[in-house]
Amino acid sequence: MLFVELGDFMIVMKFGGSSVRDAEMIKKVTEIVRSSLDRKPIVVVSACQGITDLLLKAIDESFQNKLDAYLEIEKRHRKIINDLKLKENLIEDLLSELKNLLTANYFIKEKGNRLRDHIAFFGERMSSTIIAEYMKTTGLNAKQFDSGDLGLITDDNFGNASIMHNTYELIRKAFKEKVNNQTIPIITGFGGKTLNNEYTTFDRGGSDYVASIFGAALNAEEIQIWTDVSGIYSCDPRIVPNAKKIELMAFEEASELAYFGAKVLHPKTILPAIESKIPVKVLNTFDPEDKGTTIVDKCEHNETTKILALSIKNAIVIEVKSTRMLDTYGYLEKAFAIFSKYKKSVDMITTSEITITLTVDSDKFVKQISEDLKQIANVKTYGNQKIVYVLCNPKFDKNEIVSSIFRISQEIKVNIHMLSMCYDTISIGLVVDDKDSVKLVKELHKKLIET
Repeated sequence: MLFVELGDFMIVMKFGGSSVRDAEMIKKVTEIVRSSLDRKPIVVVSACQGITDLLLKAIDESFQNKLDAYLEIEKRHRKIINDLKLKENLIEDLLSELKNLLTANYFIKEKGNRLRDHIAFFGERMSSTIIAEYMKTTGLNAKQFDSGDLGLITDDNFGNASIMHNTYELIRKAFKEKVNNQTIPIITGFGGKTLNNEYTTFDRGGSDYVASIFGAALNAEEIQIWTDVSGIYSCDPRIVPNAKKIELMAFEEASELAYFGAKVLHPKTILPAIESKIPVKVLNTFDPEDKGTTIVDKCEHNETTKILALSIKNAIVIEVKSTRMLDTYGYLEKAFAIFSKYKKSVDMITTSEITITLTVDSDKFVKQISEDLKQIANVKTYGNQKIVYVLCNPKFDKNEIVSSIFRISQEIKVNIHMLSMCYDTISIGLVVDDKDSVKLVKELHKKLIET
């Protein structure tokens, strides 16, 4: 057996749920992988489209001893197996394990994230098994692996895990021990395992992150994210049909755009790539000849527009006001300790002498946070808000861009309730009413990108 050495694998190819949704797409994926054999690919796969949602529904149904969602999961996978002409019992053990867990949960009534992670991970375990087996029938030397069995070890923060400090080292060690350098590893996305061998997830979209982690750990030349769109666009094409594809982006730009609502990439995806300066490509499984978008460490833009892209993210505004904040140190620390207590991330923040105004992306724990904050301040919350995120072209002066944004918002009578712009930044965040967000984005795109 020829064991792998660091650098043996040149690219990581991640295929999302829409790319592996049925037998025909799995055949497409197989041919895309075959066309890249000379680059020694590692393949990371998501669950088949819609399966993760069904698995989470199955957990909820288990409390009533119902198996409707499970039966739909079983039906879909059996159809894929049948269409690919694979052995009928290929995932029988996985289906039995899943059914037994759901049946047992009727009596246990477990509602914690530990069980949710374990059950949610069945989607990737089943899809990777099917894909690896089909690739073998076409002559490819593929082998299925759980990510955790190849060294992707995390903490036990189930539902939103973080990798351990030595995860990269563990991945390199596991590849040397378990992977033949003539093998195409087909690896589960979504998460990893704890040191106790329990499945953990990185929240939804985490398969991108898994691909990036393996790419960084193994010093890959490139990380490819295969999805159902041909790259990253200047805006969601469902909002602006004539949005422009951005062929080249810097890591910082793509990272902020992903965090503030662009759904092509998981927000954490490119962090390992940034650290290792590995290019990331966003490609289209439905149109593999398209060059997509390439994300690199730094780049110069040819665009002559004032802004590069726009995105929209949900927001709840929390206003914290107290005269005790005036000329007092430690006040912000007390306020943010409350957010830390509930593990709640803050997206935007502005401050004045006696007021902190900030945003969070959901109402989860907002009631509890507000009650705790009332011990040190007066608190108001505002729902039905959106952050309109503006990715600026570094070639243009920010003052000129801000001036244009306010002029346009005034023309269409959209009130900007909050603005966030750091000293040395490529982005501007605007908080507006939910009902005005799409109107503002369309007009900004028309005036600052299309013309």
